[in-house]
Amino acid sequence: MNTPKILKITGLEKTYSSGNKQLTVLQNISFDVDRGQTFSIVGPSGSGKTTLLGLCAGLDEPSAGQIELCGQDLSTLNEDQRAQLRNKEVGFIFQNFQLLPTLTALENVSVPLELQGAKDAEKRSMVLLEKVGLADRSHHYPSQLSGGEQQRVALARAFANQPSILFADEPTGNLDEDTGEKVIKLLFDLNKEAGTTLIIISHDLELANRTQQILRLKGGQILTNQRTSVLQS
Repeated sequence: MNTPKILKITGLEKTYSSGNKQLTVLQNISFDVDRGQTFSIVGPSGSGKTTLLGLCAGLDEPSAGQIELCGQDLSTLNEDQRAQLRNKEVGFIFQNFQLLPTLTALENVSVPLELQGAKDAEKRSMVLLEKVGLADRSHHYPSQLSGGEQQRVALARAFANQPSILFADEPTGNLDEDTGEKVIKLLFDLNKEAGTTLIIISHDLELANRTQQILRLKGGQILTNQRTSVLQS
């Protein structure tokens, strides 16, 4: 029996106009991701990784090709519909945390739940903060937290709306090695517990090798796309 695909990319291209020139950032990109899979996209700076993430998540539109996310053809959705799909199905973790500075850790985690109208947003957010070891820091603001603590808050927020798919863009890029390792362990543990599909964008091949499939980009094109020896959980 075929595993259902949560993300299907077919013939994707992205071109930008720069003056009177055309700059092709992505060319002929096709791949798919199984529901519940851990998947990484790796490549050097300028290879098109972050552009690809934005397209996959419906944050930007391709110049050509098709994107199906959670069974929806993104080209058939307007901007508001794509935002609704993300709010319901998608979680994000960014390199620079992107916490709201005027909100406490607890309030930051609660944002996705409140957007969904959850009545128990604070209670569920505290459970997540406990899971990432920050229950005692719940009323601290981002400026009062270390980089590692901020990323753990971002992790809790990413899982708050119980997403079907989670995009992590260089999740340890601003952390030292030891802190980064703790964050990655938490990320994989939370992901396994929730059964979420995890897509990690990184230049770190060692991190990528901990996922079940690695897509390597170079110059905006797929260099390789291969399964690893990591077992499906």
